[in-house]
Amino acid sequence: MTQDDNSKKQTGQSQYVMPEANFTTFILSLNSSALVHLGQHADPATGATAKSLPVAKQTIDVLAMLAEKTQGNLTDEERRLLTNVLYELRLLYVKETEGE
Repeated sequence: MTQDDNSKKQTGQSQYVMPEANFTTFILSLNSSALVHLGQHADPATGATAKSLPVAKQTIDVLAMLAEKTQGNLTDEERRLLTNVLYELRLLYVKETEGE
């Protein structure tokens, strides 16, 4: 057994390889978090589906802040991704809060 294998065994890590940390994966991670808090997806840690609209709103606000602060510094692909993610999350948030 290699030292890396032994390290994984000791920490309980599986053979899953984490994706590269870059702007796109960061935005997709925040998107996934917002979708969980909007009740659109189950929490991967618990398997339960629950809404937390204040946390969803905060995550959407963080994405909006990133869009503002990175304006002019993103590739076309990154800008489109961030714009589309924000649009979809805002629509879902409005739908969820309409009945309140």
